Amino acid sequence: MSAAKFGVVASVWVCACVLVASQSGRSAFPGTIDQHPVISYASRPAKDRVARMGEVLDGNFEVTSGYVRSVLAALDVPVESQVLVFSKTGVQQAYTNPRTPRALYFNHEVVVGYIPGAPMIEVASHDPDGGVAFYSVSQDARTPPSFTRQPRCLTCHLSSNSLDVPGLLVRSMFTDDDGRTQPQLGSFLIDHRSPLENRWGGWYVTGTHGAMRHMGQAMNRTSLDPRVDSSFYPAATSDIVALMVFDHQARMINLITRLGWETRIAAEEQRLDFAHGDLRDLVREFVDYMLFVDEAPLTSPVQGVSGFTKIFAATGPRDSQGRSLRDLDLRTRLFRYPCSYMLYSAAFDGLPAAARVAVYRRMREVLQQKTPEDRNAILEILSETKKDFEG
Repeated sequence: MSAAKFGVVASVWVCACVLVASQSGRSAFPGTIDQHPVISYASRPAKDRVARMGEVLDGNFEVTSGYVRSVLAALDVPVESQVLVFSKTGVQQAYTNPRTPRALYFNHEVVVGYIPGAPMIEVASHDPDGGVAFYSVSQDARTPPSFTRQPRCLTCHLSSNSLDVPGLLVRSMFTDDDGRTQPQLGSFLIDHRSPLENRWGGWYVTGTHGAMRHMGQAMNRTSLDPRVDSSFYPAATSDIVALMVFDHQARMINLITRLGWETRIAAEEQRLDFAHGDLRDLVREFVDYMLFVDEAPLTSPVQGVSGFTKIFAATGPRDSQGRSLRDLDLRTRLFRYPCSYMLYSAAFDGLPAAARVAVYRRMREVLQQKTPEDRNAILEILSETKKDFEG
């Protein structure tokens, strides 16, 4: 099979150094992330989900998948969120190929990576102040499972591609038959603004999407490629809806971190101003993305084949009419009400109050450009479910 047949491959959060187009033209922070007193990424007390749990976790080692089910249960990450990518990227790339793809699982604050036979499980956990923190769990049956911080992941996960904060990446490039990357053939960064035809090459995609084309492995497939032995994975799917949600979430996480850092630095340096300059531009970029202003439209309905759609929609607050920002559309766009559910995350709530006020004010301005139906629904949902929402 040729490299072109496998198409573009997206590589998420696990360390992999490949040049791709920058997500933003923003300049990096002065100095390093540990030199600025209001950032102090490595030295400040961590508040991410893993840090709140502590290093040690209860778990049972399974012969086929090690501690992965225990890690997912401890972090409240649904098995149904599983998506599979076979690119040879990351510190465990020797174990990744089309027969043993890397499995990724996620909720709104944690991403877990697992490869059958690999020596460790990888975890990326979003800290409300510090950005994404990286951990590993040894896949050794002789050792009780515990989380170990992995700062070396910043080699790739702190760059212009992650908005110059410790963050997540959804990257795309061609691969050969064995999953080795071919960056000379082109590369992309993927989020909800990316046309479907540029997404998921090198991913296994299970689900239906009508006449739309994408670059993933197989079209309108409801079961995994037979090369993959699903008995080594907690699920037998690589759900198309989970892929679409994660495409959105990765960049949203980076934007939340960047806005928090920029605001704290500006306040420390007594130049806090959301009406002009970089902070104004960042808030506009943030809100446009949060409200799906440039979302790539769907031209055919999308349907997953796992329980992800139901589980995802059931999580999060609902208003008195039963509406939620997690309600999915999947006919012409991703969400029924185009406003990010990440508004309810601990990371968003951890933004400085001035930043949240600026975001809410800009949201009201941008919502005036939406249809009355979308505008009224989003405002009503937020008014009931987000206590600090105000213009």
